[in-house]
Amino acid sequence: MKSLILQTAARYLLPLLALYSVLLFLQGHHDPGGGFVGGLIAAASLMLCALAYGVPVARDVLPIQPRNLIGIGLLSAAAAGSVGTLQGKPFLTSAWVKLQLPGFGELELGTPLLFDAGVFLAVLGVTVSILMTLAEEEEEE
Repeated sequence: MKSLILQTAARYLLPLLALYSVLLFLQGHHDPGGGFVGGLIAAASLMLCALAYGVPVARDVLPIQPRNLIGIGLLSAAAAGSVGTLQGKPFLTSAWVKLQLPGFGELELGTPLLFDAGVFLAVLGVTVSILMTLAEEEEEE
């Protein structure tokens, strides 16, 4: 079932939902949010695309296979946890780096951001993989 109203709404909502998922991801260190919620919102935007245009179009919107996203996310989270171990501290101990960026001032990046990015990618990959499989089966019937 293809609805012109749903397709038009999806065309405008997809970029907004993607931006909102990034906002939730970045806000997660100080307020509710983070990689898990951001990944779910990103997956929901892809499912909106699948509902409006079909699963093949939604698969084309995502440039990386969901299986690869899961692997990259798990490797990223494991790498973030291993940094503390390499420094002789317990697993998942935070490590921070201060960067001086022209025009932005000093920026402090740490392994929690890398861990959250891994969670974001893993949740996005798992959710999209499951929902796309279910949607494909529904289209076949």
